[in-house]
Amino acid sequence: MNEKVLITGGSGFIGSHLTKALAKDNEITILDNLSSGNVKFIRGIPMRFLMYDIGQIKGLKLAIEEQDVVFHLAANPDVRLGIQITDLDLRQEAINTYRVLEVMRQKDVKKIVLASSSVIYGNHQGKLLSEDTGPCLPISLYGAGKLASEGLVSAFAHTYGLKAWIFRFGNVVGSNGTHGIIYDFIKKLDKNPQELEVLGDGSQEKPYIHVSDCVDGMIYGYEHSNDTINYFNLSSEGTTRVSDIAEKVRDRVNPQARIIYTGGKHGWPGDVPKFQLDTSKLKQLGWKAKYKSDDAVTLAIDELLR
Repeated sequence: MNEKVLITGGSGFIGSHLTKALAKDNEITILDNLSSGNVKFIRGIPMRFLMYDIGQIKGLKLAIEEQDVVFHLAANPDVRLGIQITDLDLRQEAINTYRVLEVMRQKDVKKIVLASSSVIYGNHQGKLLSEDTGPCLPISLYGAGKLASEGLVSAFAHTYGLKAWIFRFGNVVGSNGTHGIIYDFIKKLDKNPQELEVLGDGSQEKPYIHVSDCVDGMIYGYEHSNDTINYFNLSSEGTTRVSDIAEKVRDRVNPQARIIYTGGKHGWPGDVPKFQLDTSKLKQLGWKAKYKSDDAVTLAIDELLR
């Protein structure tokens, strides 16, 4: 690439891995308020770090000035947080994405890569979801925030001559994780080694992608597509049941622990219990995930337990 790259949320879970990968050949600036990131994740990586919230326009303008491309990853990291704080996803997804786009317009920065999510599709009852699946009717406020962000990116691109890449992630797992199912299960067993509570009945089944594949797929898609709006499902092959993840974590941490299911098909309000992502669009460009869903989960458990 050899570009000047701004990564919002660059010290977070996915952002820290992206920062490391892009720093090899690019000039990196990170904009992060450290609300969920950690400077230890990016220690030793050559980059410029700006500790600002995206709502601090002075810092945002400083970060975006003279960049070639913005990788916009900063967002609420946990789908469930929006249940209690109902404006969280409005602020951290939709409004913050608008702010990034508006400053890009002012500073004449023409390329943006958006980290979106498969939750924008809503609940299609386990159907294989292609990029053109519709209607997109999210069932979580997080999903609504991501879908609004995609709409803003598309509108700015067509109105002001930007070029955009949108990646709809499966469930991302791996080292530096600060939230998510594997992280939560490990923390629960740390707190009570004798019992692992699982939200729902354990039958939920989703695709899990290792963070190394997620980052690799983003970079590959960015380098190998050139439309005004380039949008891709980014995930692994296969799906993994929640009950299987619970058993794998239990067996590694304390094989004697009891697994307790709270019951119901949904783990929480807004949970999409079953879905599959069609990743053939990225495959046609020449990319596929190295790890299948089950393998990504196993590797992530190993990494997080270290």
